Amino acid sequence: MQSPSPNKNHATLILQSALLCFFVFNSCSKSQSTPPAKYDGFVYANHPVDSDTIIIEAFFDPVCPDSRDAWPPLKQALQHYGPHVSLIVHLLPLPYHDNAYATSRALHIVNRTNSSATFCLLEWVFKQQEKFYNAPTQNMTRTAVVKEIVKFAAEGIGNSYSSALESGFSDRSTDLLTRVSFKFSATRGVYATPTFFVNGFSLAGAGSPLDYNGWRKVIDPLLSEKGKKREVPVHLFL
Repeated sequence: MQSPSPNKNHATLILQSALLCFFVFNSCSKSQSTPPAKYDGFVYANHPVDSDTIIIEAFFDPVCPDSRDAWPPLKQALQHYGPHVSLIVHLLPLPYHDNAYATSRALHIVNRTNSSATFCLLEWVFKQQEKFYNAPTQNMTRTAVVKEIVKFAAEGIGNSYSSALESGFSDRSTDLLTRVSFKFSATRGVYATPTFFVNGFSLAGAGSPLDYNGWRKVIDPLLSEKGKKREVPVHLFL
């Protein structure tokens, strides 16, 4: 999302985000010489991936309205294409969303506990994300917000996750996972949500949702091209 403020404030916030990403990128290159243990992101549906799979990477902020609006058409496209397409979701908690980092951390905690529940929680947050907008929580302490997120998440995916969420927010490793996600976004030059990459190349329109027809226009030609390559007669290579 690119901040819904008036034009001047909007430009200022975008500039601040870009500068923040720049400084994070530089600090990454100096202070984090060791790569993370695994590639950043949450894999959707765990489809097998091979050289023919079209890989979509989506950068979302859990409390960004545009990220929320981008998810249903993307999910519909994934269901349409099945194993031909694989999705990895990266979290970019935008600095002008007060509770983006804490909600992102909750997703990392749940993903580490049970990865099959990650997208259930993401959809639950999207469904009621207004609870964690800036205004409703402006008079709450950070501790109170975290407690509310733990309670809210447990209501959405099951009370059995309450203890994991509570302890997870006291575990430095989940903080580091959330930081890695932010730094990863910075290294890819991402400054707005949603942002999409297909097979490593960014799509135009960063910060705006892409509808189902838009996804069809992106993916159909790629599948068609793959089909043409399969149909090339073998004797041409002899």
